[in-house]
Amino acid sequence: MKKLLLLVGLVGLLFSAPIELSKEATCLIRKIKVYTAPEWASSIKVRSGETIYFSTPKSMFEFYFQPGKWPEYNVKSNDDMQIYVTNFNTLEKIVAGEAYFVYGSNKTGPAGDDLPAFSTKKEAEAFAKQYNGKRVLDFAGVSDSLINLLNGRARS
Repeated sequence: MKKLLLLVGLVGLLFSAPIELSKEATCLIRKIKVYTAPEWASSIKVRSGETIYFSTPKSMFEFYFQPGKWPEYNVKSNDDMQIYVTNFNTLEKIVAGEAYFVYGSNKTGPAGDDLPAFSTKKEAEAFAKQYNGKRVLDFAGVSDSLINLLNGRARS
């Protein structure tokens, strides 16, 4: 029984660790150091094994929706990416596809209006209530059009 509890604890530590950020990690999109605002950090590990860092979820989604802008990463499909975001409250790493994002809050990130991420919908809703968030979205609910809106760009 003790071995099982130890194993469960180790697995919990493995999956609740923050995204590892070196002082050299720079956001691909914004060209700023990611470690300065760890609550916003996200990353994508591509098929080659290389990890790309982003200063915010918004920046990560910019890459996710248009990876062809960066052909050097050789991303051909969504299956070529393992995507992680940081839980805004706890700084724990979350698989992005399982995260909830708050749109329209009065908390801005290093890239301006953004989408703070959370592990649970309940946590995201509490944040939205506290910071006047307009909507809570799951990963699939975030669109390229929304990212363009957050960036102040209209898409024709």
